Amino acid sequence: MSANESPAGQQQTGQTGTYDSAFLKACRREPVPHTPVWFMRQAGRSLPEYRKVREGIPMLESCTRPELVTEITLQPVRRHGVDAAVYYSDIVVPLKAIGIDLDIKPGVGPVIANPIRSRDDLEQLRALEPGDVSYVTEAIGMLVRELGTTPLIGFAGAPFTLASYLVEGGPSRNHERTKALMYGDPQLWADLLDRLSDITVAFLKVQIEAGASAVQLFDSWVGALSPADYRRSVMPASVKVFDAVAPYGVPRIHYGVGTGELLGLLGEAGADVVGVDWRVPLDEAARRVGPGKALQGNIDPAVLFAPREAVETKAREVLDAAAGLEGHVFNLGHGVMPNTDPDALTRLVEYVHEQTAR
Repeated sequence: MSANESPAGQQQTGQTGTYDSAFLKACRREPVPHTPVWFMRQAGRSLPEYRKVREGIPMLESCTRPELVTEITLQPVRRHGVDAAVYYSDIVVPLKAIGIDLDIKPGVGPVIANPIRSRDDLEQLRALEPGDVSYVTEAIGMLVRELGTTPLIGFAGAPFTLASYLVEGGPSRNHERTKALMYGDPQLWADLLDRLSDITVAFLKVQIEAGASAVQLFDSWVGALSPADYRRSVMPASVKVFDAVAPYGVPRIHYGVGTGELLGLLGEAGADVVGVDWRVPLDEAARRVGPGKALQGNIDPAVLFAPREAVETKAREVLDAAAGLEGHVFNLGHGVMPNTDPDALTRLVEYVHEQTAR
């Protein structure tokens, strides 16, 4: 399928069964039978069945095994009854696929052997070809057959967040090297993000063409920037990504942590759905984002460690704040924490479905 096919063409070629799902209806700001629910990082981490099947298998290797990816992606759908599956992978998978020397170290995160600090270092970033990630195409094909009418969400890391890992050499609290490059060599920075946007586009296209019903762009660290810096130095690359996948007609979700001051810009970059963390109530987030966008979020993941009544009280607050929205996908304001009780997630899905049944 070419990137120039119409949304209608997309619906006929693979997403027909999921088109009328509550999740996709909410993304399109259409009436829903209930508020749909899914959780970031629902595939893995907190589930004992995940830990069992991944035992002894390094994270990045697990992402290249289609049967394992399929099983892990399906686990939270079976257990929690969520309204969408999210593809099990990691945002650095496309970087690994093009030959970047990196590893995901337990308790640390992605670590880059040769950080990008100069123009010569850019040569590490070649184009991503579909054959580099053939295991993604295979896994999504398997998943679409298994999921039936349940949508699959594909995802990728946004150019800024990928750049921050590449420049810092790993996770960073203050992003000092990243910002030094962004301020000190704006042309090199722009070229870096442009290359990363092309890699991100290619990775998302592989997922959509294999059958993903929606995609989410994770800009995990972009909350470290001011609105002016985001608009000038980051937004063009994100716009390029969203524009490139727009012809497929699948909903595009944009999410970052600590992005309360950037919410309007995240929507302006081209998302159909703006993810909101727990720091801004959804009614206020809607005011900042403006009309024409659905919102996703936004209960604090830490609330799930509280007693059931407290979880339901906080969930009710989220639903009340979302009452006037054009479209709402219920989610956490960040990912599921590893020590979360899986039963708390299952109960939360049931609660939201019961409270919002129409």
